[in-house]
Amino acid sequence: MANIDPWSSAQIEDYEHIFKEFGLEKIPDEWRKKLDHHLFRRGLVVAHRDFGKVFQRIVGKKSFINMTGIATSGRLHLGHKVDIDLFLFFKKKGGKNYFAVSDIDAYVSRPKIEQLSDAKKMAKDNVAHLLALGLDKKDLYHQSKKKPRYYEFSFEISKKITENMYRAIYGHTDLGKISAVLLQIADILHPQLKEYEGVMPSVTGIGLEQDPHAKITRDVAKRLPYKIEAPSFIYFKHQSGLKEGKKMSSSEPDTAIFLDDKPEDIKRKISRSFTGGKDTVDEQKKHGGNPEICKIFELYKFHHPDDDFVKKVHTQCLKGKLMCGEDKQQCIEFLTKMLKDHQKKLK
Repeated sequence: MANIDPWSSAQIEDYEHIFKEFGLEKIPDEWRKKLDHHLFRRGLVVAHRDFGKVFQRIVGKKSFINMTGIATSGRLHLGHKVDIDLFLFFKKKGGKNYFAVSDIDAYVSRPKIEQLSDAKKMAKDNVAHLLALGLDKKDLYHQSKKKPRYYEFSFEISKKITENMYRAIYGHTDLGKISAVLLQIADILHPQLKEYEGVMPSVTGIGLEQDPHAKITRDVAKRLPYKIEAPSFIYFKHQSGLKEGKKMSSSEPDTAIFLDDKPEDIKRKISRSFTGGKDTVDEQKKHGGNPEICKIFELYKFHHPDDDFVKKVHTQCLKGKLMCGEDKQQCIEFLTKMLKDHQKKLK
């Protein structure tokens, strides 16, 4: 059986195997057409658990809970932006919005964060970027500042999980990570309490490596005495890092483009990034490149707003009409402008 570690920076490669082994459902073409967003159109949202009921709420223009969050363990990068883009999309579709600024989670689950104050300090920086990306203050909450009912609920959750149940899903009993999991379950389920929105369908966007959290949360929802609906999850591909075999990670800075990167940082990282080009220009002109393994093309696929541009890059690469040096230069220009525009919005 495949072992998925929610805290790992390793990149998932075999999606088909994961679908089969973990019982995930693929996104139907009908949904992709009606959910008109580039993450759906370009096949970057790849699977779901029980999303159909939320899809019907969206089509029927009815409310649903839109929940996600970030652990404030480091600077935000373009990999985080994928999750934020999906959250903002569901917000526009009528979601009741809950974005967790998970400072306690970051502190208890990341050994490098030695004091809670460090996670809170990083939260301030993260929130500035979240607001610049388009979230409203009312969409956000800090775990460390929630009202007592939230913490009471997390203790209620703890009584519904046995050691064997936890170990079967995660394979360990690290006390810090156990604490983080309890809070994550509370984050996803507490909006359905009567003190908040009440019972209704909810959706949380996650990467495939976060599926252990989805499983345990759906299991716990059935065990609680509040008739809470099992939450839906929608799964997106994690943007891989600029080097082979890694996802973008705050703990490995050279794998990521950060939202506060300077132009010189962008130029250096993109210039050194892995591409799908051939060994020589002549070979590439003759045989073409491989955009499917190219980190530059992947950046466009996840973040460039123009579908036609993305298709053009893909075609030109395959036909050997676009060389890696030229492609890297236009990517540097695109990212430099995008991040300069973003950084102007910081407050």
